[in-house]
Amino acid sequence: MEADNLHGNTSGVKAVIFDFGGVLCFPPTDDQIARAAAACGIDVPRFLEAFWKIRPEYDRGTLGPHDYWTAFAKMTGRKFDREHIEEMVRREIDFWSAYDERVLAWARELRTQGFRLGILSNLPSPLGKHLRIRPWFLDHFDQVTFSYELLLMKPEAEIYQRAIAGLGIRPSEALFLDDRPENVVGARAAGLQAVLFESWARFVERDLGRYGLPRPGTGG
Repeated sequence: MEADNLHGNTSGVKAVIFDFGGVLCFPPTDDQIARAAAACGIDVPRFLEAFWKIRPEYDRGTLGPHDYWTAFAKMTGRKFDREHIEEMVRREIDFWSAYDERVLAWARELRTQGFRLGILSNLPSPLGKHLRIRPWFLDHFDQVTFSYELLLMKPEAEIYQRAIAGLGIRPSEALFLDDRPENVVGARAAGLQAVLFESWARFVERDLGRYGLPRPGTGG
């Protein structure tokens, strides 16, 4: 029996697709950012400006970690050797390693109740490879779509289409959760249902009922 019939789901949602950073895991803390900036010998505003400036190419996979951090160093008037680049790669993996166990527990509940699950995330190769070798994390998901593996990025239509094809559903049967408005807009343009994920509490309070999804810990 399909998930919408099982749960009286009038929205037609048969799959939930999660962004990674800001949804399945918490964003980096101010302290993590400050320590990373200090390790580069610069202040936090300068660190963040350089960190995000060429981030799209890094997440798309057209820049590898060495080229990304070398460009970062040049933008900040620094020069990083191999050891320093490896340190920054480790620090960035740590940025995104505080998983939100509330969201993960709910995702596991959804899967046991017949919903399909996906991850769709813009992220760079070191982080993606780190996640790929942790089957305990990814095993609960039916489809994992990482930007760097496809040379595509949200909010481009094709990456949503690839995620949907991997789940074997129609776009309108997926609910996509992302913490960035432009990615939610892109998902809706590609035919998905989509929610701006501002916080777990806000999502549970505001959105679960609207989409007929089971509340966490209720068994549906």
